[in-house]
Amino acid sequence: EAGMRGILITCNMNERKCVGEAYSLLGEYGDLLYGPEQFSDHEERLSGSEREEDEDDVEAALKKEVGQIRASTEQKLRRFQSVESGANNVVFIRTRGIEPENLVHHILKDMHATKKKKTRVILRMLPISGTCKAFMEDMKKYTETFFEPWFKAPNKGTFQIVYKARNNSHMSREEVIKELAGIVGSLNPENKVDLNNPQYTIVVEIIKNVCCLSVVRDYVLFRKYNLQEVVKSNKDDTQQNPSSLTEDQNSKVVKPETEEEEKSSKEVKQENK
Repeated sequence: EAGMRGILITCNMNERKCVGEAYSLLGEYGDLLYGPEQFSDHEERLSGSEREEDEDDVEAALKKEVGQIRASTEQKLRRFQSVESGANNVVFIRTRGIEPENLVHHILKDMHATKKKKTRVILRMLPISGTCKAFMEDMKKYTETFFEPWFKAPNKGTFQIVYKARNNSHMSREEVIKELAGIVGSLNPENKVDLNNPQYTIVVEIIKNVCCLSVVRDYVLFRKYNLQEVVKSNKDDTQQNPSSLTEDQNSKVVKPETEEEEKSSKEVKQENK
């Protein structure tokens, strides 16, 4: 839904296993960055007091009902919560109390450094810092404010825009990219497009009538935020460093998708249709 923040995850056929892997991976790094998740002891206190009440007592019944409502609400306010994405092979994990960009960048940075594979079915993991309705006027109004932390003067940077639409036919890729690039340029004329190795990549993911947005770093270095590719060894990696301390990066050409990736992408699109 519009207004949500979280992490968009693509997988290959097995969505249920993907959700399990996502909970495990996000929980591991979430605890490292933000500390263990805190849970209320309300249910424990409630169960202790209920023992002193008669089961038939009206007050006890009311307390029990209130406790169930609170427990249900608490469940919805968990740090990570899977919600229906609206597209095949796509999982959305809603987040609370964390910065999706920082968490996902940390995960990819660690996996890139250690080359340790931690997932089997998760393909890409994209942070989603903002969502709005997927109509041009809504997107223009929303991004004028959303882009400010990265691109409004005196902030500036090189950028590219990557666009993907699922189960949506009324949006034009060219129009969206043109309009959003114009907004970035209007925030600071010194913002320049760089399709080879930009400092920032604006991710636009449209699912049905919702537009998911984020601005990420190291998109090229971290293989388009692909968890399967980022752990593979590559001599080109030595020419670049993750932009945790500096934004100065060496030039590197984005490699086009391989035939296998293109074939896989076509198969997924056909399935969605």
